[in-house]
Amino acid sequence: MDLGLSGRTVLVTGATGDLGTVVARAFAAVGARVVTGYNTNREAAERLAEELGNGSFAIRYSLDDPDSVAAAVTEIERSHGGLDVLVPLAARLSGRRPDADSFATAPPEEWVPFVEDNLLRTLRTVQLVLPAMRERGWGRIVLVSSHLARNGRAGMEFYGAAKAALHGFTRSLMWDAGASGVLVNVVCPGVTLTERVRARMPEQAREAERAATPSRTLTRPEDVANLIVFLASAANGNITGESVTVAGGR
Repeated sequence: MDLGLSGRTVLVTGATGDLGTVVARAFAAVGARVVTGYNTNREAAERLAEELGNGSFAIRYSLDDPDSVAAAVTEIERSHGGLDVLVPLAARLSGRRPDADSFATAPPEEWVPFVEDNLLRTLRTVQLVLPAMRERGWGRIVLVSSHLARNGRAGMEFYGAAKAALHGFTRSLMWDAGASGVLVNVVCPGVTLTERVRARMPEQAREAERAATPSRTLTRPEDVANLIVFLASAANGNITGESVTVAGGR
């Protein structure tokens, strides 16, 4: 199957993270030029871009610096022929409110950043990349949510709200983008065996998750990456506005 991604330019923000690195490699494996977005770890992003080849390169993208988001998109458009695919993975990794707080007493300074970084920054990035995609008549945007948006968990109200909002956003954005050849979808992973999860999740807890999963298998980063690549490819001819779960049936 020809995915039509050879020579396409793909921006993966958070590319030096556990999932971001796997996603970047998956795009490079099908011939895409990958822009490895980073916040502070420039050396790691540049090493990854060199490893990927295909003209891949690193660019700064910081959730704490909205100007860097606009600058990154402008630079890609100006110097590298435009952006074909956006996969915004940069986010705050843990959105759990402090155990000392209840939902009712959590002060805004503890939860507003999770909503800003996991929702508002993503929306702004999509705003910036969409006009040029529409003008060229082709583009793919793949957002990444979380199983917490569907299933919830105690203490994750604010993070869950931000991730769940991506689903509603996508259902509306498809009307604005679809007629111009731009498809937008959400991938919703279950518990995913990244290095971070392996380090923090005890084996007993992992076994309990497996037992509660119909496939009896936990999601690998490669499972998520392969779905993202398909939805971002020319092989996806008409899937848009959808939220696709990768969780072994959960």
